[in-house]
Amino acid sequence: MTRPLVERYDALVIERGLHPDASQRAAVKKLQALVDALAKGQAPSAPLPRVLRAFFWQEERPRGLYLWGPVGRGKTMLMNLFFDMAPVEKKRRAHFHGFMADVHERLHRMRRQSAAGLADPVTRVATEIAHETQLLCFDEFAVTDIADATILARLFTTLFAENVVVVATSNVEPSRLYDGGRNRDLFLPFIALLQERMDVLRLAAPIDYRGRQDCAGEVYFTPSDERAHAAMDALFLSLTGAKRGAPATLELKRRAVFVPQTAGRVARLGFDDLCGRPLAASDYLALAQRFDAIMLDDVPILAPEQRNEARRLIMLIDVLYEAHALLAISAAAEPECLYEAPEGPEAREFQRAASRLAEMRSRYYLERCAVGKALAT
Repeated sequence: MTRPLVERYDALVIERGLHPDASQRAAVKKLQALVDALAKGQAPSAPLPRVLRAFFWQEERPRGLYLWGPVGRGKTMLMNLFFDMAPVEKKRRAHFHGFMADVHERLHRMRRQSAAGLADPVTRVATEIAHETQLLCFDEFAVTDIADATILARLFTTLFAENVVVVATSNVEPSRLYDGGRNRDLFLPFIALLQERMDVLRLAAPIDYRGRQDCAGEVYFTPSDERAHAAMDALFLSLTGAKRGAPATLELKRRAVFVPQTAGRVARLGFDDLCGRPLAASDYLALAQRFDAIMLDDVPILAPEQRNEARRLIMLIDVLYEAHALLAISAAAEPECLYEAPEGPEAREFQRAASRLAEMRSRYYLERCAVGKALAT
């Protein structure tokens, strides 16, 4: 019999040497209540008309959960525990950028296949997703793209109407999503919808646990000088058995990306190759599917006005983190100093990226990478 979520959490605290945390424990109890509600009110797996689906679903449908708080407080860890235990056959866990990349891909396909056009392709896509998924778990819910912002209210209205339960983690409370974005007044109905259909809980843990992890130190080299370049060369040789890889051009979605060095499932590129070009989350997802390790040379300190480059670096780190890929970097400074913007949505998101970079250097993370185990010993 599956152990209650709180027991799994207690075991993980011991396994990873964490400090017992009252805020995390409160979130675990909330997630356990949602597990129980899902088990009690499980709808039939086969698609049914809405009136019949409502008959099988409990009268008070399970509310979703929006879990937010500062970086490194364990939100992703709790999300993973909940997702593994959730008693739902059709469930999906995704980074929010990856989910929206999939949505836009479906929209593109529908519009291409329908010569006459669709009155509301967003609703069609949401219905399609709802038939595939009863539980959606989003890690790092963040809205920075106006193309996403303009369709979210319609998308989630349909998802909720189709009884999809949503659980999400974020660094900001719902009211600050898409803060400062273009035409934000058109986005406000989506915020109201989240607050209506999801419980909101702040994870106020006092410690950034990622920053406390044992750092293996072999995959992040700063400053980006000759010694760092030599260390990256040595790491490439260690991972691939080759002093230098072969150049390749990859077709990533609708773009071609030149990779100066590839060897097996290891790629080595410069910062400008991946973050200086107009790449999107879908491109980074395709890259993560093709390679187990990405080596990124010469990451500079970004000025406040380099928001696009900062946003791409954030997306790249998020995608590789979700894929448990190894990321080796030579950089001009430590992660927390790579973006000089004092405020704004990118500055807040970069705090999470810096925290994740710290974890991606740890033995715990490297041991979970397909090519990183040897580095962690």
